[in-house]
This record gives sequence, structure tokens and C-alpha cells, in this order.
Amino acid sequence: MSSLTIKDLSKTYANGLRALQQVSLDIPVGMFGLLGPNGAGKSTLMRTIATLQEADQGTITLGDLDVLDQKDEVRKRLGYLPQEFGLYPNLTAQDLLHHLAVLKGLTHRGQRREIVAALLEKTNLYTHRKKKLGGFSGGMKQRFGIAQALLANPDLIIVDEPTAGLDPAERNRFYDLLSELGENKIVILSTHIVEDVKELCTKMAILHQGRVLLQGNPLQSIAQIEGKIYSKIIRKEELDAYQNNYTLIANRLLQGKPIIHIYSESEPEGGFEAVKADLSDVYFSHIFGQLSLQQQRITSPQLTSCYPPSL
Repeated sequence: MSSLTIKDLSKTYANGLRALQQVSLDIPVGMFGLLGPNGAGKSTLMRTIATLQEADQGTITLGDLDVLDQKDEVRKRLGYLPQEFGLYPNLTAQDLLHHLAVLKGLTHRGQRREIVAALLEKTNLYTHRKKKLGGFSGGMKQRFGIAQALLANPDLIIVDEPTAGLDPAERNRFYDLLSELGENKIVILSTHIVEDVKELCTKMAILHQGRVLLQGNPLQSIAQIEGKIYSKIIRKEELDAYQNNYTLIANRLLQGKPIIHIYSESEPEGGFEAVKADLSDVYFSHIFGQLSLQQQRITSPQLTSCYPPSL
């Protein structure tokens, strides 16, 4: 299986929003994490790769296929789980999967029956195959989404924000399923949840305001900032001053008091404690490195909301 190569991809919407700005990525076989806050351009990039919208410029190739020109051929090798997808609530999982299989070209009844049963088993839904989809939990719906994405045994699988809203148990089941798929396929996981990438991916990129800020291996990226992350408990009224004087990359409350993480090339004064770097620190240091201090104050609540609790 060849890699997916994206070069200088750009997209500007009619309202002037520059969703993608010369995005270039090399995505090999395996799990690839695409991290970024809401509005970073992740969904635009995923829809473009999935042949659902056009780019203004740039190229995408999947092996020897031109993704932007050979859409029908790409769709035969693609499985896609969008951020939001509709289900027929009065159909059973088995019946809808059979229907979707026919649309995918699996017209031989015996072969289709075997494939549908295997996919329901793979996604741990076989015992619920006769249950109506309207009664499925959020995690079960997501697993059904993966089942339909796998109908044509695709080489490329795209999943957009798949674990948002799932409880920890369902998220772990989804982790296991995606990890298995990534052993011999290209699986692109688009998310704003850092833990998803940390748990699953050996390659990653950070996308922000339509630009790629970082591309590499998560563990290597963590090693590059090791020794540059510091923590301190402060008073609430001190937060603005610390934002003005340090590269503040995250904050949360500990017993009612803010505990902050800052990025610093050298040991800061003022009672900071060096802490072990994490992928969350990589993410936030790159995001905030592109923002003015005023923008940090505006966007910090959204970004820190996905910071893992074990700061």
C-alpha cells in the first residue's frame, strides 16, 4: 500500500475564510493523527481528501492515483466516517449495513451476508445486529460508522472527531478498533483531543488556522520540548500578569486555584517547577506560539478544555 501525499493544498471559502493554506503532508500506512482546535481546517482537509469538495490549488496523490482528478477510483479505495452522519433510526444495524453494501457494489447475496456479519463481529455489534439504530448509544453508532466505512475493504480510512462525546469505556473500545485497522491501512484520525493521538498514532501533524505547524512522531516531538515545560500554582488575579510575561500554554483549577504550564527555553524565576513534558504540551506550545497574547486570552478556554486532567 502506497502513502498519501498532500502538496501545497489551499482552500478559501466564498466568505473569505482561508481554511487551508499551502498544506503539505506525507501520510504513510498506519495511524496518522491530525490535531487542531475547532476551526483549524481539519474537516475541510478531510472532506477534500474524501473527494467531497474541491481545493483551490495543490495536489493529493494516493499511490499512483490523483485524488482530485480520479475521484471515482479513489472512492473505491476509501472508507470515511465524518464528524456527523445520519442513520435511519427505524432500521436495524444488519439491514442498513446490507443496504449500504449493495450501494458499494456488493451485489452477491452470499458474499454480502458474510461481509456484513464479519464487520458486525469486528465492531462488536453482532449481538445487536437486529436492534434498531435509533436505540444505539453514541459509541455503538460510531462503531457502526466504522463498519460501513470498511464495507469495500478500503486502503484509506478517514475518521473525523470519532471519540467526541464518548464515555471512557466506549472510547477505549474505539481505540482498540482503530489500532487494529492501522496495522495495514492508512488511517487518518482528525481530532482536537490530544489523548486520541497519544494513545494511537505513530505519526502526527498539528493544524492551526489552515497551516501545518508541526509534522512528526509524537514521542520525538515530546523529546524536543523536554526540560522546557514548567508548572506553578498561582492566584486567580495573577493569571493576566503571567499571560503577559510568559508563554503560558495551559491552565486549570486545582482546589480552586489556577495551576499553569509555561514553555521556556531556560529555567524561569519565580518558583516554577520543571515538569515532564507530554503531547499536550507539544500541542499547546505550538498553538500558542502562533497567537498573540490577546488571542491567547480569547482562545484559551476552548483549548484548555481538552487538556488531560493529569496535568
